[in-house]
Amino acid sequence: MAFYEVYSHPALVRYRTSVCTKATLFLLVVLCLTYITPLLVAYRSQGFWLKRSTYEEQPVVRFQYEAVFIAATSTQGDYVAWSTFPHLNNMLASNLRIPAVSVREEDQNQDGKLDLLVFKLQLPVKPGEQVYSVQLLLTFSYQLFRMSTVVMQSLAYVQHSSPVAGAKLFVSGDLRLQQRTPLPHRGLYNIYNVSVIDGSSPFVSAYDLGSIVRSYQERNLTTVLSCPIPVWTVGRAAGSPFELNAEIRYPVEVISYRPGFWETIKFAWIQYISILLIILWVFEHIQRFVFQNQVLTTIPMPVGKPHLL
Repeated sequence: MAFYEVYSHPALVRYRTSVCTKATLFLLVVLCLTYITPLLVAYRSQGFWLKRSTYEEQPVVRFQYEAVFIAATSTQGDYVAWSTFPHLNNMLASNLRIPAVSVREEDQNQDGKLDLLVFKLQLPVKPGEQVYSVQLLLTFSYQLFRMSTVVMQSLAYVQHSSPVAGAKLFVSGDLRLQQRTPLPHRGLYNIYNVSVIDGSSPFVSAYDLGSIVRSYQERNLTTVLSCPIPVWTVGRAAGSPFELNAEIRYPVEVISYRPGFWETIKFAWIQYISILLIILWVFEHIQRFVFQNQVLTTIPMPVGKPHLL
C-alpha cells in the first residue's frame, strides 16, 4: 500500500548544557558577534550617522525694486549711473542719467510662486557717447519654508564689458542659492533679513559696489545669477538708447540641512537592521550546524511526545 504526505511540521529540539561549558561560551560569543558586528560594519562604512541631508524646494522670491546701474561711456573712465536710492542719485550729480525701466514678474506654472523676472532698461545716450560696459545690481526677498523657515535679502549682479561699443545687452540666467554650511532642520533663520544696500546712508562708501559684494560674499547664504552666455549686440543707431534686457528665473533648489535627532536615528536604524538580518541568518546556520552535529557537547531534548505508527 502506497503512502503519501498529507501534512508536515518542523520538530523542535532544545539543546541544554550547564553554565560553565564551552557551549555556553560559544553562545555568548555568537550573541556578541550577532549584535555588535552590524554596528561596526555600518559605522565603518562611512555613513552610519547622517550629518547632512538635502531636499528640493522652490523658493518664494520677489524683486525688491531696488537697483543700481552703472555704464561706462568711454574708455577713459567716463560713466553714467542711476539707482533707486535718492541719496546715491544726489551724489552722482552730473553723472546721473535717468533711464526708462520696466519690470514684470511671472508665475508661469500657476502654482502661487513667481518663476521669472523680466527687467528692461533703456538708457538715453548723448551724441558722441558710447557704452562699453555695464554693471547692474538688483535686490530680492528670498524665502524657504519646507524645513527651517529662511527669510533673507539677496542680490543678483550683472556685469559685462567689451572693447567694442554696444547697443544692447541681453542676459538670461537662474538666481541660484549658494550655501557654505547646512541650514538647521527647523526654526526661524533670519539673520540675513537685512537690506543688502543701506539706502538710508548719506555716505558714498555705502554704495560702493566692491564693498557691497565683499560684505555680501561673507555670508553663509547668498544668491548668484548664473548666466553663462550674455549677448552683447553692437551697432547702435544714432539717437537710440542703450538697452539692457535681463530675464532671471527662480528655479527649484537643492537645499542642504543638518538632520534632526529622529531623522538621524531612523537612518542609522535602517542601516543597522539591514546588516543585522544578514548576520542573524549566518549565525543561525552556524549554531544549527554546531549543535546538531554535537561539535560542542550538549544534551538534545525533543519537545513533545513522539507518535509511533
